Amino acid sequence: MKILVAGGGGREHAIAWRLSRDAERHELFAAPGNAGMEGVAKCIDIKADDTERLPAWAKENGIDLVVVGPEAPLVKGLADELANAGIPVFGPVAAGARIEGSKSFAKEIMSAAGVPTGKAEVFTDVEAAKAALPGYGLPVVIKADGLAAGKGVVVAETLEDACAAIDDMLVANRFGAAGAQVLVEEFLHGEECSILAMVDGERAVLLPSSQDHKRVFDGDKGPNTGGMGAYSPAPVVDSGSLKFIHDKIVMPVVHELKSRGIVYHGILYAGLMVNENPDGPSPNSTVKNHLASSGSKINVVEFNARFGDPETEAVLPRIGGDFAKALLNAATGRLSEDDVKVEDLVAATVILASAGYPGEYAKGKPIGGLDAEAEGTVVFHCGTKRADGGIVTNGGRVLSVTGTGSTLREAVDRAYARADAISFDGKFCRRDIAARALGRG
Repeated sequence: MKILVAGGGGREHAIAWRLSRDAERHELFAAPGNAGMEGVAKCIDIKADDTERLPAWAKENGIDLVVVGPEAPLVKGLADELANAGIPVFGPVAAGARIEGSKSFAKEIMSAAGVPTGKAEVFTDVEAAKAALPGYGLPVVIKADGLAAGKGVVVAETLEDACAAIDDMLVANRFGAAGAQVLVEEFLHGEECSILAMVDGERAVLLPSSQDHKRVFDGDKGPNTGGMGAYSPAPVVDSGSLKFIHDKIVMPVVHELKSRGIVYHGILYAGLMVNENPDGPSPNSTVKNHLASSGSKINVVEFNARFGDPETEAVLPRIGGDFAKALLNAATGRLSEDDVKVEDLVAATVILASAGYPGEYAKGKPIGGLDAEAEGTVVFHCGTKRADGGIVTNGGRVLSVTGTGSTLREAVDRAYARADAISFDGKFCRRDIAARALGRG
């Protein structure tokens, strides 16, 4: 097949890399791609959110399938335009992508579908938002309603911090239109995990579980980022949990969307909080754990409308079989359980970031050590470009280094060994990826 991957980050590199490993030799393209993707796909100088040029190029070049990586093009309507051009697309139309593009819409869908989640209220008025805070206790979560590149969420430990976050979004306009509304939301205790569900409009097949690391520093300290690492599978999710997630979370949302005339094709990403011990102490708070107001031990923290990043870099190396066929069947309403094959591997991903991220950071730093190879590892490019005959940094998250193995310890050790062999000025990473899982014994 001729397949176009829309996007240019680590997630898109992982998608193109995995497609290149199918038994069938696909002709792969990326728009715009990045320096690393050049090894597996032809990069096209068109931005992923160009909803006019990209569908036109795909039609002119006989593309059989488009896989959309980032959320912004989906919210903008790229899938709609591709569908109008008669091109199969793995990714929801704009109406479906609202489940990520508007957190208030996601809460509305969850409420209508009976999906367990924390209580929340939506505000545009600063004083009304602050007045609601005492009813939520501490910690409390403040979220920008719209897309904020993974940075529009503040977990406030004090009322002062919560008020400052509300001011930051509604008064200082830090996130622009994305922060014109804010959610004040119940803090959910427990352990997070991510589930990527492939959806074909009627059916859903779950990909292997994973756990992301959002905070920038070890020990889950510092501000939220786009993700500093991930591993798969997440031991907090067992087979019974997966059935619950499929039957009580994913499918009710698919059906609720369809009842509103939204036929959802693509990835439905469920960010979940699993509370295994509701009566025990919380590892993140002096307050005791408790079941969320929903009464469920598994609650939805958020929905996304696309592959997660960096979860994709940890999950896709574990996927076998014909990946392109699975994507195409989901895009065209023919998905089956047999389309998803899971290899007997464990994976861990470490993000190498630029000094200053998630705040301001420098670009253009030469990267060394990319040519070294190591068993059971692969390097995905997140924010790089070619310059002066080499590859340089071009983003906050620069590289995603994945290790695989028969055990999590082996996967983690391989990932860090490969990560340590790579160099650029200002490089840093978390050193505790998967520590919670490894500590379970």
